Amino acid sequence: MPRSKYGDRGRGRPKRDRSGPQRERRNKRHFAGESSRPEPVAAQTPRQIRAVERLLSGIGVPEQRPFEPDPFQLEALAAIEREDVLVTAPTGSGKTWIAREEIRRLLPLGKRIWYTTPLKALTNSKYAEFQAAFGAENIGILTGDRKENSTAPVIVGTTEIYRNQLFDALREGGQVDAELVILDEAHYLSDEERGHVWEEAIILSPARIRLLLLSATVGKAEEFAAWIGEVRGTSVRVIKAGPRPVELRAAYLSADLQLFPLFGEDGNYNRDLDRFSKRRDHGFRRKRF
Repeated sequence: MPRSKYGDRGRGRPKRDRSGPQRERRNKRHFAGESSRPEPVAAQTPRQIRAVERLLSGIGVPEQRPFEPDPFQLEALAAIEREDVLVTAPTGSGKTWIAREEIRRLLPLGKRIWYTTPLKALTNSKYAEFQAAFGAENIGILTGDRKENSTAPVIVGTTEIYRNQLFDALREGGQVDAELVILDEAHYLSDEERGHVWEEAIILSPARIRLLLLSATVGKAEEFAAWIGEVRGTSVRVIKAGPRPVELRAAYLSADLQLFPLFGEDGNYNRDLDRFSKRRDHGFRRKRF
């Protein structure tokens, strides 16, 4: 038998090390356990359970009753026929109802209405809502990426699009075809980046166009209304709603799915929540460089 250059066959050849893969198959790594032991769940005390029961009491579907407009809604409807109106009312109070009823009054008269919002999502929502209320043929939509039925008597669009139409009318020496412009979320005028759009829309709207401004959070409403009247040369009525019709209740849901009211019976911060803030303080902290 011929001898290889290494001498006896196979002698001196570098051996393939199969121990690594075999060792890895024998000693498979398993998932690491939790980095910290789970803390025992402390049962809520009878006092805490009673607090949660008070928090959740009365939640459910209210009794169905015939709709009756609030006094502030009727006042706004009467005022918008002859002057600009700024309505400040908590969310859920029925600000949009005022706009809907004025649209309902103007449609049979052949008037044109603009309903502006700051958000495309809200614009799309109002578009669908008004289509269902007034018929698809009467409602159009204009946003940066959507244009449908633009000659309809009621146009739902972003405030930027309405402002742009005012600019176009100035350049072309024309007029914006509108009897009423509804500025929903009017407090966006104070937005640092986009507030100038609301300023320009208010300043450039001809005095013949009545403005209905709706907001839940506008501050210093009287000063805001005085500025509108000054730049437009119109009378502006401020109408404020009463207390929030749907009560807000704040609570904290812990990691172990226990519910704690944010405020105690005395109306102050619920000290039972202190243990959760201390637990977070002892947890992971981002390293500062």
